[in-house]
Amino acid sequence: MAVYSYEFKKKVVDAYLRGEGGYTFLAEKYGVKNRRQVLNWVHYYEELGDDGLKRSRKNENYSFEFKLGVVESYLTSEVSYQELALSLGINNNALIARWVNDYRAAGPDALRDKKRGRRAKMNSSGKAVNIQHQDDSAPVDTSTEHVKQLEAELLKLKIENAYFKRTEEAAFRGGSSSEKKARIVHSLRGEFKLKDILAVVGFPKATYMYWQKRFDRDNPDKELEEKILKIHEDNKDYGYRRMRAELNNQGIHVNKKKVQRIMQKLNLQVTSFTRKSRKYSSYKGKVGIVAPNRIRRRFNTHIPHQKVTTDTTEFKYYEVDSKGHMTMHKLYLDPFMDMCNGEILSYGIAKHPTAKNVMDALDKAIEITSDCSYRRTFHSDQGWAYQMRAYSNRLKEERIFQSMSRKGNCHDNSVMENFFGLLKQEIYYGVVYYSYEELKSEIERYINYYNEKRIKEKLGWLSPVQYRLSLQAA
Repeated sequence: MAVYSYEFKKKVVDAYLRGEGGYTFLAEKYGVKNRRQVLNWVHYYEELGDDGLKRSRKNENYSFEFKLGVVESYLTSEVSYQELALSLGINNNALIARWVNDYRAAGPDALRDKKRGRRAKMNSSGKAVNIQHQDDSAPVDTSTEHVKQLEAELLKLKIENAYFKRTEEAAFRGGSSSEKKARIVHSLRGEFKLKDILAVVGFPKATYMYWQKRFDRDNPDKELEEKILKIHEDNKDYGYRRMRAELNNQGIHVNKKKVQRIMQKLNLQVTSFTRKSRKYSSYKGKVGIVAPNRIRRRFNTHIPHQKVTTDTTEFKYYEVDSKGHMTMHKLYLDPFMDMCNGEILSYGIAKHPTAKNVMDALDKAIEITSDCSYRRTFHSDQGWAYQMRAYSNRLKEERIFQSMSRKGNCHDNSVMENFFGLLKQEIYYGVVYYSYEELKSEIERYINYYNEKRIKEKLGWLSPVQYRLSLQAA
């Protein structure tokens, strides 16, 4: 480690006080190892004058009681080495750091002055024939020392046990590992002394002090966190991008990284599940009329109610009979979607795949889309219900084009497949329903939420209904 003279340090400090540059600039200009040394010299000079720049003598200037008191002050307070050194008139904070490290490694005895004198001579058998000066103090009570050692070990075990219990509790909380550890240490301060906790955990006091200052101050994001929690209550599927867009819609403009950080802190994670059931197929071969594929994957349109698509999907639920046996049943959903904004116009729910369920939903979709000034197109796959003459004739009556996907090609109706995947991801996968009414009610609730509240990036972060209204207003 480089040793600098008083004259050299005074020269650097004078240059700083004359405004010749900052700590980093002066460190590079005068060849000082790092800017921190220049900063320390300036602080010591401002507090102690010329004495702050003169080299301090080593440990022999300070008594054991003084050094022990300094170490205790550092370990039991929240001051830095430099702050403590300046308050005591010591111009070398590294000296205090050395005392603290020695104390942690070997206890109070490490702070005592080492006895000087000749080393003990060894005889031919390897035993010492003369011993250095004995300590004049009273002999140590070995039983007392043993009790103290046991008490210290017991205290260590108690702290370790309490620490690991808090670690398990904090395992799934947000924040960095350093912040989590600091919070655990902070929570233990009511039970143990800070110096003992830090010694057992091996956590730097400076790092703890850094987080401590942030724990004590008011949370500047408190209102934003409450707003995010409120949005999350109604929108469990929102990630940080969609959350940020919803905040913008409410007039709260914030950086997406900040939203992501807060959601991680609040542990607001979107849970995903793997699909567990095979896709329902309504294809029974050619049983009626097969229409050409008029859509040909041209799903996008800015005209509401011009292009409509439909499909059928199934859900499973369970019921317990009078004998206590659990049996599986199925529910079938037949929705009609507007390709313009993804809005579900109508739908039918039944316990069996029936023609009536499809026709009732079709009639309602035709009624809703009757305000369209363009000729409409209703698209579907080649399922048996859509090949029915009743279905085809109903479309012809309203002068609506019928369009069908190619055989076995789900990509030709991907917009509806995407909706089914989203619906099942958010309310079905990972959940078991124990009655038809429970499942039906949840599907109806979700469709209403999907239409009116769930925002989409494709729609300019508006819900399907909000987007349709904006187009009509324009």
